[in-house]
Amino acid sequence: MTTPQPAQEAPLGPEDQKLITLARSTRARNGVPEGAAVRDETGRTYVAGTVALDSLNLSALRTAVAMAVASGASSLEAAAVVTGADTAAAADLSAVRDLGGAGTPVFVAGPDATVRARVEA
Repeated sequence: MTTPQPAQEAPLGPEDQKLITLARSTRARNGVPEGAAVRDETGRTYVAGTVALDSLNLSALRTAVAMAVASGASSLEAAAVVTGADTAAAADLSAVRDLGGAGTPVFVAGPDATVRARVEA
């Protein structure tokens, strides 16, 4: 796991900005603490919100990774999470790394879609 890098390093490309937009809209639409989106090796996008059931609790990012795996993705190009936290949780980064490999970029944005950090899984 690497140290979060300042978001101002480089502007996001349109595909990475799309991940943040999708994650933000899912968070708002579902009224959940986090929204996340991941892009697989073919460019398909998977979007999820936080899952909070009595029997199952998953962060939005882990849910999005699980959806990608369940749909047959074999790798990830990038991930984004919209959250109130300053960075992604270690378990979330581990899930991204398990599917995408070390170095997969994870963009962490606030509820206003401002990118707070870019970390590598």
